[in-house]
Amino acid sequence: MVAIAYSVAFEGVEARLVEVQCSVSPGLPGFSIVGLPDKAVSEARERVRAAFDALSVALPSRRITVNLSPADLPKEGSHFDLPIALAVLAAIEVIPHDELGRCVALGELALDGRLVAVSGALPAAMAAAEEDRALICPAPCGPEAAWVETVPVLAPSTLREAVDHLTDRTPLIPARPGTVITPALNRCMSEVRGQERAKRAIEIAAAGRHHLLMVGPPGAGKSMLAARLPGLLPPLTPAEALETSMIHSLAGTLTDGGIPRHAPMREPHHTASMAAIVGGGRSAKPGEISLAHNGVLFLDEFPEFSRPVLETLRQPIETGEVVVARANAHIRYPCRFQLIAAANPCRCGHLADPARACARVPACGADYMGKISGPLMDRFDLRIEVPQVSFLDLDLPADGETSATIALRIAAARSVQTRRFEGRSSARVNAEASGAILDEIAAPDAEGRALILKASERLGLSARGYHRILRTARTIADLDASEAVRVNHLAEAISYRLPFLAGG
Repeated sequence: MVAIAYSVAFEGVEARLVEVQCSVSPGLPGFSIVGLPDKAVSEARERVRAAFDALSVALPSRRITVNLSPADLPKEGSHFDLPIALAVLAAIEVIPHDELGRCVALGELALDGRLVAVSGALPAAMAAAEEDRALICPAPCGPEAAWVETVPVLAPSTLREAVDHLTDRTPLIPARPGTVITPALNRCMSEVRGQERAKRAIEIAAAGRHHLLMVGPPGAGKSMLAARLPGLLPPLTPAEALETSMIHSLAGTLTDGGIPRHAPMREPHHTASMAAIVGGGRSAKPGEISLAHNGVLFLDEFPEFSRPVLETLRQPIETGEVVVARANAHIRYPCRFQLIAAANPCRCGHLADPARACARVPACGADYMGKISGPLMDRFDLRIEVPQVSFLDLDLPADGETSATIALRIAAARSVQTRRFEGRSSARVNAEASGAILDEIAAPDAEGRALILKASERLGLSARGYHRILRTARTIADLDASEAVRVNHLAEAISYRLPFLAGG
C-alpha cells in the first residue's frame, strides 16, 4: 500500500503541490528517496531515522521507497523532512492515511525530533488554501503562515506533537497571525539643511514612484536625502504587503511571523554580484531588486557597480519582473521597485570645484559617468544635481518642513492616482502609466506641446524620455491638486532631466 503526504516545491514566488508517496515493500532493508531530490532532500532519510528514534518508532526491516511527484520537478530544501516522515509513518500505519491527505506539510527535522523553521511558509499557505487543505509547519513559521486566513495552520514544535494531532490524541490549536511591523522612522527631512531643489525632487519621486538619480560631490547630502525617503512613502496596501511578504518569506527574512506594512528599502553595496542583485545562485533565490518589490532600491556610488550588473537593471525597470534562467526551468520574480541612485560627478568627486578638481578635468567626469550607459540613464525620470552645501546653510536652524508634513501631500497625490487607475489600468502610480491611459491623463495643451517640442530639439529627447517627462509632470500636477497638466508642470519636469548626463 502506498501512503501519500503533500508538500510544496517553490518556483519563484509560486508553490507547486508535491505528492510525497511512500511504499514499504518486501526486500533488502533500505531507505531511498527519488524524484529529482537535491542533496538536502536526499539527506532527509538520516534526519528522519534519528527523529523516529527520538519518537521510539522503529523502521521496519523492509524496503522503503519515497517518491516526490511530479518526478521531473526539481525538489530543493530541507522542508521536505516533515512530509517524508509523515508519509513513512502513514505507510507503517502509525497515523491514519485519510487525515494526512487533508494536509500540506513542510518543515525541517532536528535529530531529536524538533521541527526547525524553514523559509517559504507564506507561499506554502497560499498553495494549501488553493487546494483547500490545512497546513502543518514548524511552530516558528505558524504566525507567518497564519496571515492566510482561509487555511487552518497547525504549528507543532516537534514531530511527536504532529503525530499526536493526526491521531487525535492531542489536537493542536490553529496558529494566529503575527503582528504588523511598524518601524520607528526617526529620520526627518527637517534635518536636511539647504538642498531645497533636491528635497522637491525626492517629494515628486515619492509621490509618483519615479526613478531618481542624484549627482553631486561627496558630503552634499545624497545618502542623507535617500535615507529619509521611507518616511515619506505611504504604507503598503494589504495586497502589496502580501506580495512583498511572500518574496521575503522565500528569502527567509521575515521575523517572528510579522508582516511589514511599510515599503521595503534595500541598499546593496556596490561590490554585490549579479546573482545578489537580480537573483540566482543556488536554488535561484530572489535578489535585491525583488526584495525591493513595492519599495525602494537605493544604489549608492552608482557608477562603482559593475557594468554587467547595471545593465541587467534595464529590463526589470521596464517590465516589473525578472526571469532567472536555469537549464531546466525559468523562474520569475516580481520586482516593481523604485530606483534611487546616487553618484559623484567624477572619481575624485570635485569636478565642479576648480580649486579641488584633479588635472584630468573634464575627461575625469566623462569617463566616470560614462560607466552608466545611455539606455540605463534614459530610464531615470528625474536626474538632478546636488551641489555642495554652504556653511551658511549648515549654520541655520532645522526649521524646514517635516517628513510628516511632506508625507501628507504625497499620500493625497497617491490617493488621486489610485482612484484614477482603478478599474481602468494595471498601473498603480503615475510612473507605471503608458499608452492610451498616459495620453489621456497627461496630455499637454498647445503651450505645453510647444515647450516640449523646444526641449526635445535642445535636449535630444528620446521617445522614452518624452513619456517620462509626461509622467513626472502628471505627478507634479497631482501634488498641486490640478486636474490638468499645465505648462509650469511640464517646465518643472523638464528641468529635472540633466542634459549633460545622457541624451534624453
